[in-house]
Amino acid sequence: MKSKKITTERLYLLPFTIQIAKEVMDGHFTSLSAQGLNPGKGWPDEDLMECLPRIIENLELAGEPSGFESWMIIDKASKSLIGDGGFKGRPDAEGVVDLGYGIIAAERRKGYAAEAAEGLIKWAFKQPEVKVITARCRHVNEASTKTLTNLGFYQKFIKEEMVHWFLLREPNKKITE
Repeated sequence: MKSKKITTERLYLLPFTIQIAKEVMDGHFTSLSAQGLNPGKGWPDEDLMECLPRIIENLELAGEPSGFESWMIIDKASKSLIGDGGFKGRPDAEGVVDLGYGIIAAERRKGYAAEAAEGLIKWAFKQPEVKVITARCRHVNEASTKTLTNLGFYQKFIKEEMVHWFLLREPNKKITE
């Protein structure tokens, strides 16, 4: 993987490794503590705990983080883990990747989800094989709807309470840091 970290104004995003994901699943933070990082209040949350087996499975298939798996979202100022985000695997044959993200309850409504998602989008569109980024959220999730709209996503369709979104790579637009 070319980039070991994504940096935004207030955040660092670090890719999960198999070791870190297994430690977090077991309630240990040895590797994270060794990096000077600490869990924010409520991290890992229930959603992340539910996703960790899938994150580990994806990482085991990849062998090492490729960037198309999950990333930890860290507040630079406090060095606290405040969420996670990333992709649900490598791009498909059409160059489509699916984006997901979550911020712990104590840190919501501060713009962190949008900032982290924007960092992930910029990273993804620097990968030549990525042409489209998709995302999904419940139609009642006003915060995610606002975030995705502000990031330039378009609604594709609504199915079973879920809004499906997409963002096209602009072919002539240079991606900047």
